[in-house]
Formats: sequence, structure tokens, C-alpha cells
Amino acid sequence: MTKRNAVFPANRHALYEAHGYSAAIQSQDLLFVSGQVGSREDGSPEPEYQRQVERAFDNLEATLKAAGATFDDIVDITTFHTDPENQFETFMAVKNRVFPEKPYPNWTAIGVNWLAGFDFEIKVIARIPAAQTAA
Repeated sequence: MTKRNAVFPANRHALYEAHGYSAAIQSQDLLFVSGQVGSREDGSPEPEYQRQVERAFDNLEATLKAAGATFDDIVDITTFHTDPENQFETFMAVKNRVFPEKPYPNWTAIGVNWLAGFDFEIKVIARIPAAQTAA
């Protein structure tokens, strides 16, 4: 059995240990990033929705960076929203800042009724640049 190659950002937040999961798993040139939420370093939710979404993208960026990847390397996105109808405009403003030009990654948005105290979560699959997988 192949051992998982776990990837963690430099400033791991408390949720990884509290809930027993890795920030991401690298498999050859693919990076499978766990759902990132708008958590503070202690694992608590950022209270304001827009800032929670921004912080989730910040946490995602840190995890990508730990694997030698960037937002440009993302090929697939799944987002989870607790109140999509009322949150969508705010979310899209943040998303459009992160992904301002075509071609955009694949994206699936899902409405959910619970995210462990959070209102937004994003998980992605990215392709790690060749220079990073050769190391």
C-alpha cells in the first residue's frame, strides 16, 4: 500500500488535529485539497461571512503554496454554502477576484445545511507544476 503524502500549510490551524484530517494529499502531480473553511488559527470561524470566505481562500492559498502550487494550478473546485441564495453575490465577488480571467477552473456549488459552525467551505483538485513533483 502506498503511504499518503500529506501536505500542510506553514501555519497549520487547529481543525486538522481536532478533526483528524490532512490539509491536502499529493498523488504524483495531483493535489487533493480538503475542504478549507474561514477559520482563524485557533480553528474558530471568522464571524463575518465575506471575511470567512476570504479567509477560506487564504487558507486554500497557503495549502497550495505548501505543495508548490497556486490558484492558477486549480482544475476543479467544489464549494459548499449554508445559504446560497443570500450568500451568492458576496461569494462571487471574492471568487471573481481570485479567478479574474478565463479559462476558469471547473466549479460545482452545493447548498448544505451544516458545515460544523461555518457558512462556507471550498475544496479543490490542483495539478502541481512539474518542477515541484520532481523534487
